Amino acid sequence: MTTPDRPDRTGAIVIIGSGQAGGRAAEALRLGAHTGSITIIGDEPHPPYERPSLSKEFLHEPDPAKIAWVRPHAWYADSKVTLLAERRARKIDRASRQIALDDGTALNYNTIIIATGARPRLLTVEGADHPSVQYLRTLDDSRKLQKLIRPAGRVVVIGAGFIGLEVAATAKQLGSKVTVLELGALPMGRAVPPRVGEFYAAFHRAKGIDLRLGTSLRRIVERHGQAAVELASGELLPADAIVVGIGVTPNVEIASDAGLKTDNGILVDEFGRTDDAAIYAAGDVTSHFNPLLGQFIRLESWQNAQNQAIAVAKNILGESRIYAEIPWFWSDQFGLNLQIAGVPQADDEIVQRGVLGKGPVAMFHRRDGKLVAIIGIDSPREVRFGKEIIAMGGRIDDAELSDTSVNLAHVVRAMKQATKAV
Repeated sequence: MTTPDRPDRTGAIVIIGSGQAGGRAAEALRLGAHTGSITIIGDEPHPPYERPSLSKEFLHEPDPAKIAWVRPHAWYADSKVTLLAERRARKIDRASRQIALDDGTALNYNTIIIATGARPRLLTVEGADHPSVQYLRTLDDSRKLQKLIRPAGRVVVIGAGFIGLEVAATAKQLGSKVTVLELGALPMGRAVPPRVGEFYAAFHRAKGIDLRLGTSLRRIVERHGQAAVELASGELLPADAIVVGIGVTPNVEIASDAGLKTDNGILVDEFGRTDDAAIYAAGDVTSHFNPLLGQFIRLESWQNAQNQAIAVAKNILGESRIYAEIPWFWSDQFGLNLQIAGVPQADDEIVQRGVLGKGPVAMFHRRDGKLVAIIGIDSPREVRFGKEIIAMGGRIDDAELSDTSVNLAHVVRAMKQATKAV
């Protein structure tokens, strides 16, 4: 196993990307006593912030207090972190160690952290450029949606993934009539097992969402001064807002143009380092090697954006911090909390604790006799301790997982004591 090069705590560090990962990396570098220059390049007008509230709390109530800023705005100047807002890095010249910017200037660097995140996958049907068609990735995207979503208005959401369902729930709570279109057989079909997808389909319909599965659209048209989604069947759905949530594409272009390896993200090792020792990457844009899973994985989550960025900063500072965590993700829809830990697969054996629709439920995914993932609905404790069991090798009996009278905290404590005794 290789380790990061000997650190230079006075070198110039440039962070490309001003999202959560970029902000957390800058924070960790300064808190870790890096004395050299730190520059963040971002194409948004705002300092770094966390994105989860954009489809929920902030979309529901446009109050800046609903935004979780990585640091107060004044912190960057106070900490001598240069924030280049509404700017873009165009090219990395690895030979001269310079970054060309969109205004024709260049920055010298000793180390780069690429934290460019991902962008929404675009709808490609006729009429996809209609002003009522909106994507949700940034704070300003959320503000645009706020102006279109209103009581008694009509909202059509294309895609029943996490973002689509969160926006649908928020729009419904704001009084809109909401239709969700999904090409697949179930909502969140690529992330959860069929029984969970079926539960959420019934749950959203019970809340008044018109959820249409196995449905494709033909185009977006203008009818009587309003946008309308034309389905493949010919039916027209009038809409004040058309929200597209059909996935994202990692922003790897600046890395691939510089000759760095990419494959569904920028390829980095367990230290967050690319194949150039002076260039690291963190957050949604990375496909990183996870030693716990023994594979490369790309994650779009709050946890990964924060913790991988912090690990990368610590590695640049010389700590040799391996980034190896059980993936974790959550989604809140109509007040129902869904959490996923690990990487569930369709052919996993599932051991269920609780009854769907009748209180908290946890679904423990087993593979080759080991616990490898957990999906919890209003079950944060089970997810928390399930993550610990996975990290310790995942050896646990089905009876302990399924029995609601078994306290998983006690199970974890016993496993840790047994490990210490060996």
